[in-house]
Amino acid sequence: MELKSTTTFKVRFNEVDSMNITWHGHYVTFFEDAREAFGKEYNLDYMTIFREGYYAPLVDIHVEYKSPLVYGDEARAEIKYKDCDAAKIIFEYEIYNQKNNKLVAKGSTTQVFMDKDYRLVFYPPEFFVNWKIRNGLREV
Repeated sequence: MELKSTTTFKVRFNEVDSMNITWHGHYVTFFEDAREAFGKEYNLDYMTIFREGYYAPLVDIHVEYKSPLVYGDEARAEIKYKDCDAAKIIFEYEIYNQKNNKLVAKGSTTQVFMDKDYRLVFYPPEFFVNWKIRNGLREV
């Protein structure tokens, strides 16, 4: 079972540098937009995690730049959940230019679980295990 989601966006003027190329730091925001779209689609959004009594901070971000996006480009961010047994949420991303379907960036993020007292959680929270079961990633 593979859980994927897609979101599209248009490169805004404030996202490009003096060379009219999307500034590298904005790709982290594009990844965030993809995570939010995934969360809404699969009911694993930040407020759901918070209501369950947890935070899910990012502890690792990796980005590989392949081709530039420029002002006005329309792009597509594809996100894929990578299942693991640890108390982590791992995603892989690919961003494409919509006009030519060219890969412009790819990367990954890792989030861990912390309780409301900011303590690291070493075992997957029950709500997360149940989420995996509901989405066909684990058997009952």
